[in-house]
Parts: sequence; structure tokens; C-alpha cells
Amino acid sequence: MPASYEYRVVPAPTRGLKGKGIRGTEDRFAHAIEDLMNRMALDGWEYQRAETLPSEERQGLTGVTTTYRNVLVFRRARAADPAPFQPRLLAAPEDAVSRKPAQAEPPATPPEDETPQDGATVDPGLADALRRRAATLLGGRIAGGTAAEAAPATDGRTAAER
Repeated sequence: MPASYEYRVVPAPTRGLKGKGIRGTEDRFAHAIEDLMNRMALDGWEYQRAETLPSEERQGLTGVTTTYRNVLVFRRARAADPAPFQPRLLAAPEDAVSRKPAQAEPPATPPEDETPQDGATVDPGLADALRRRAATLLGGRIAGGTAAEAAPATDGRTAAER
């Protein structure tokens, strides 16, 4: 299978680049191109060619001018091209075919007497506060009682005192 490439086109330098021991306009210009090509090579880009291409630019309100631009073309191989990868379907294990999916068990319900299983006692004031908050959040529908039982008393008494 032929390798696939990705391409990068960059504008060619228009000015020379100063450097140690480089004298003259032509040497500076060559140094600028060399520097650009070496920087691209560090990222894995391979130089292909230089092109001069036309570019239409707007001039004034209705005018168009053609300008020629010099560009450098680089390429590199695509990393891990997924096209040749062909996934295959694996056969199911023999014991998985005979096994049935497990039935979902209903969630366990807490005991009605509100006594924890470890023998600890529940603060009645906390239980009342939780019932009132649940009644507020559920709009009066609470488990184990009605909204009237869980609603806060206006005289400051708890439901146990009423």
C-alpha cells in the first residue's frame, strides 16, 4: 500500500537573516531559507519544492491585482494511518451463550421502625427534621406518613410532641 502524506505550504522568506560570519545579501537570503528548512525538518517535514503561484488581491473598491507569491512545499508521512486497520469480530465464549443475564434485584427498603441495624439510636429531632425536609422537597408525598405529619408546626413543637 502506498504511503500517504500530509503537506505543508509556507511562504518563502523575503528577507535575509543575519548570522555569524554571513556577509552579503545573497548569503543572508540563503541563510534565511536554510534556517526555515532546518526548523521544518526538526518537526519531521521533508522539503519537496518551491513554487511561484498567482494571488489575486483587492485594490481599491472594485479593482483586482494579481501578485505572484513564492512558497515552499514540505511533506511528511501521516502518523498511523487508520485505513489499513481492519477490525475483526471475535467469537463469543461457549459458556457465555448458555448463561442468562442476571435479573435486577429491587433495592432494599429500610426498616419501618427507624432503628439502625447496628443497635444505635436515632435522634427523634433529626428524624423529624429529615421528614419535614423530604415533605418540602417532594411536595407532600413522603414515605411512611403524610405531608401534614411531616410539616413543621407553627407553634415550634416537633411532630413527636404534637
